[in-house]
Amino acid sequence: MEGANNPDLQLQQLPPTSTAVFVNEVSFSYKENLIGALLAIFGHLVVSIALNLQKYSHIRLAGSKDPRAYFKTKTWWLGLFLMLLGELGVFSSYAFAPLSLIVPLSAVSVIASAIIGIIFIKEKWKPKDFLRRYVLSFVGCGLAIIGTYLLVTFGPNSHEKMTGENITKHLVSWPFLLYMLVEIIVFCLLLYFYKEKNVNYIVVILLLVALLGSMTVVTVKAVAGMLVLSIQGNLQLDYPIFYVMLVCMVATAIYQAAFLSQATQLYDSSLIASVGYILSTTVAITAGATFYLDFMGEDALHICMFALGCLVAFLGVFLITRNRKKAIPFEPYISMDAMPAPCSLEIKPPPYQQHSTQRKAQCLALNKC
Repeated sequence: MEGANNPDLQLQQLPPTSTAVFVNEVSFSYKENLIGALLAIFGHLVVSIALNLQKYSHIRLAGSKDPRAYFKTKTWWLGLFLMLLGELGVFSSYAFAPLSLIVPLSAVSVIASAIIGIIFIKEKWKPKDFLRRYVLSFVGCGLAIIGTYLLVTFGPNSHEKMTGENITKHLVSWPFLLYMLVEIIVFCLLLYFYKEKNVNYIVVILLLVALLGSMTVVTVKAVAGMLVLSIQGNLQLDYPIFYVMLVCMVATAIYQAAFLSQATQLYDSSLIASVGYILSTTVAITAGATFYLDFMGEDALHICMFALGCLVAFLGVFLITRNRKKAIPFEPYISMDAMPAPCSLEIKPPPYQQHSTQRKAQCLALNKC
């Protein structure tokens, strides 16, 4: 009995208890990361299927006289419903997992689009031709899947509740203020060269998109996290920071879409997909690391393996998009300059040449006589 009341023995029982609490917190963090990753993968997969369904409906009605005939098809409306469902899944994933883990998982949409394109291809190929043509896609899909696995396995574990106090604290922290200063300077310089100097390289345009997109995902995570907490009972909608983040999310998304549409008018979609994915993911991970401190407390091995997963996913997406067919503009079956003139039409020479032609004919007639 005296040994049980000894203070030294009581102090020795504290470390196992604290360790058990730490293990429970880490397992809960892993559980949230898994939920967020699964929601992101599900959302990107459904969005890819939705886009292909809508594209299929547009291809079927390509020769229709009614430009809005696809509104009457069930395929197009099914694609719209699936797109909204997928975007909802991606939006919800930001509330559960770190930003640096969710952003690179957009490679799932590229993988799904490549697989859907290979399965539903209309042309018939011989096995040798098929493998030779799609070997880059197969290798790219494999590398992207390996990179996604590394991202999910070695992703950052630190994740805090998106309360109004936490978001405000991160917003005024010196790392994020320094990052914002650098990003604003770089954005203004790129915008000046793009608008005033007509420097329309694809890296310039997509870097503008990536800088805006980094702010979009930062605000999306804040808005999604505060909405989830409000649904769970911890009301966060009475904080002004929620509406500030909401306005920034909508504004950056609109301008991001505007620059992206300008890029699609100048460059091929496959090139935009690969370069845009690499730039957007890199800038977004940097923004998440400075605003939400995603890699705080992570060891060097996890950070290196996460970076390796990003590089492998980048290479896989590049190989997938490199093998896509380039869009061929519409060309008429008969060229207008090669079309024969109607027989009923007589092409007459200009008036100043008619008299000379008549005189030559008269001279020839006289010589023959």
